[in-house]
Amino acid sequence: MKPTPETLERLKEITGDKGFVAEERDMAPYLVERRELYKGRAAAVLKPATTEEVSAIMKVAHEAGLHVVPQGGNTGLVGGQMPDGTGEEIVLSLTRMNKVRSLDAENNTLSVDAGVTLATAQEAASAADRLFPLSLASEGSCQIGGNLATNAGGTQVLRYGNARDLVLGLEVVLANGDIWNGLTGLRKDNTGYDLRHLFMGSEGTLGIITGAVLKLFPRPRAVSTGFAAVPDVAAAVKLLRIADGLSGGQVTTFELVPRIGVEFVTRHLEGASDPLPEASPWYVLIEMTAGAETAKLDETMEMALEEGLDTKLVTDAAIAQSEAQRDDFRRLRESLSDVQREEGGSIKHDVSVPVSRMADFITRATDAVSARLPGIRPVPFGHIGDGNVHFNLSQPVEMDKAAFLALWGEMNAIVHGIVREMNGSISAEHGVGQLKRDEIAATKSPVEMALMRAVKQALDPKGILNPGKVV
Repeated sequence: MKPTPETLERLKEITGDKGFVAEERDMAPYLVERRELYKGRAAAVLKPATTEEVSAIMKVAHEAGLHVVPQGGNTGLVGGQMPDGTGEEIVLSLTRMNKVRSLDAENNTLSVDAGVTLATAQEAASAADRLFPLSLASEGSCQIGGNLATNAGGTQVLRYGNARDLVLGLEVVLANGDIWNGLTGLRKDNTGYDLRHLFMGSEGTLGIITGAVLKLFPRPRAVSTGFAAVPDVAAAVKLLRIADGLSGGQVTTFELVPRIGVEFVTRHLEGASDPLPEASPWYVLIEMTAGAETAKLDETMEMALEEGLDTKLVTDAAIAQSEAQRDDFRRLRESLSDVQREEGGSIKHDVSVPVSRMADFITRATDAVSARLPGIRPVPFGHIGDGNVHFNLSQPVEMDKAAFLALWGEMNAIVHGIVREMNGSISAEHGVGQLKRDEIAATKSPVEMALMRAVKQALDPKGILNPGKVV
């Protein structure tokens, strides 16, 4: 339902002039996502400054039947933060809710507004000699509320878990405007349902996260970073087990990088260079961390790589000898997604399978898409340590970009079909949004879908929160 002028005026009174945007030019940055797969229109963009303002907005929306699309830093990759094309929906941006509320160093907790950027949360933890380990390429602009609403992953899931594993409490505004204050710093609370997990990963369809109590960890004093060439993906998985075993679980990052990815980065990223003298079909970025500066992590890394060399799991390797070299190794991995844009169209998949089946998945999926489109350039990379791979497909060199992107649905069907055969997930960390909404029914059982719809109906009976997303 399109908001009336009177309703828009009521919403403007809640947020004030600073929090009300209705001119098309000013709304434009909120109405398109970074890959430009989804573009929408809106009646207005609201930018509340407090939880109470969010509550007041939702009370008006609930009364009037207005559709509200919550939005964080607008870095999502599946269209979950985008309004539709009707121009009737309201975008609710949490950008102005950007305060660090409190930090309890003894309890290892950090309380923040949902609009705090991930980088700001990391910096606040570091200032107290603590670590908030969620780490993403978009951390300078993505926001905590969006990270939690999508259950973001990142490069340190192997050691610390996904976003939902890093939260003790939430503050959430419900569809009718009620505020649930669940901002507890407790690590053990066995008094009924754990409501926070309903909202993490729900992509704003059940409630709007406005605040969170985050878990902090001791800040690592020792870091060792290695870059190793491996002959195939199966060797990479075996090397992970060697490194994790020798380090006693101190492997924080274990990322798969294909040769084509290194070529893309060195071709398009200024200052990037090949990490090793000889080319290899595959590489892994390995990082170990420990709390004591006296920890001999470089020695442990060297032992793991030497065992890999002895067993022919590794063909060459280097251990970072400086912070600059460490950053160079990391940049090769972190830049992979961005540099693909320079190679034309890219069809992206964010999938997970059991780690033990990763090599089989990549081989089968590569063969299948290559059979359908000779010349296609698969670029599988990512968090192999936790079974998540970004199976991205770059267009054939001579092919028209539009013609290639028109095959998105067909390539999805091929790749996701193999994922389902392996009891994997078609969305490991990016969420469902619009991009995968119609596919999850093929992955989840009828019972699971019925349960999800029942929860949605119970918490948002009018269907006004982020409609058309997830379910």
